[in-house]
Amino acid sequence: MHIPLKGVIASCVLGVVLAAPSHAQQTFPTRPLQLVIPFAPGDTDQMLRPITEKMGQYLGQPIVMSYKPGAGGGIGAAFTAGAAPDGYTVVGSSPGALVVVPLANKEVKYTTDSFAPVAAISLGGMMIVAQAKSKYQTLSDVVADAKVRPDAISYGTSGAMGISHLLGEIFASEAKIKLRHIPFQGSTPAVTALLGGHTDIAVSAVGPAQAHILAGGLRPLAVFSDKRMRAFPDVPTVRELGYDVGSPTIYGLMAPKDTPPKVIDTLYQAARKVVAEQGPEVEKTLAGIGAEVSVLGPKEYGEYLQRQRALFARGVSLVRE
Repeated sequence: MHIPLKGVIASCVLGVVLAAPSHAQQTFPTRPLQLVIPFAPGDTDQMLRPITEKMGQYLGQPIVMSYKPGAGGGIGAAFTAGAAPDGYTVVGSSPGALVVVPLANKEVKYTTDSFAPVAAISLGGMMIVAQAKSKYQTLSDVVADAKVRPDAISYGTSGAMGISHLLGEIFASEAKIKLRHIPFQGSTPAVTALLGGHTDIAVSAVGPAQAHILAGGLRPLAVFSDKRMRAFPDVPTVRELGYDVGSPTIYGLMAPKDTPPKVIDTLYQAARKVVAEQGPEVEKTLAGIGAEVSVLGPKEYGEYLQRQRALFARGVSLVRE
């Protein structure tokens, strides 16, 4: 039996139309997501996990952490920048891997603009600490002594050209003093060295220092943030003390550049729902590591990172002088 060509075409078109709704129903995500952590297990995953694990409940797919440490976070960040822009690979970090590494290392092939901001997740903060028994009772004590003894006061950090190092140098520039930098392999070793009397002060992430502060071994002198932290309401900010170095350390999620806006919004809305519906539980978990919930949308998070880029570009310049 002969079937006219026109009838064949009409049948095919009808088949496509009928099939369309089933494809439309396959909305993002339809498989597990990979959350790249550009550091070894420790501070970064702890800052993100309380919210990202719960995001899977609203997305209908799990978010699985994948650790890709190395080069100060540069390896994991570069991996994500080169991934398919489909939302199934995102990177979680503080500004360290996303902002500082490409500023400090000219061989890195990505910049902050290689990513699409998804959402800020939590605020961790950095602080200046001294031994509880130290003669430095306040940050003003440090500044006064440094003016009398330039380059004599040592400060430990998590590593050369990292956030803590650059903040230390920017603070010293603002205070018009000179400090002696001692780099370590992470905030925890820097805190351990301070407790052992091997350095005079330290610039540390709040988490590794918190237990020692609560136990009475360390004294917080100031926090690098725009406002006082809930965990330490009596500790002033560096800016509050007269030095223009407000720098909240916010941890967030970034996707490869050109990831569709609808996919970005789906991820952001999942983070918002976690905080809206499970906020007290998340707040309690983060408070245990000296952190706070700080969920920002793509636009606000992107603006924060641009401010961080300007701040740390100054820090890199100071170190290279």
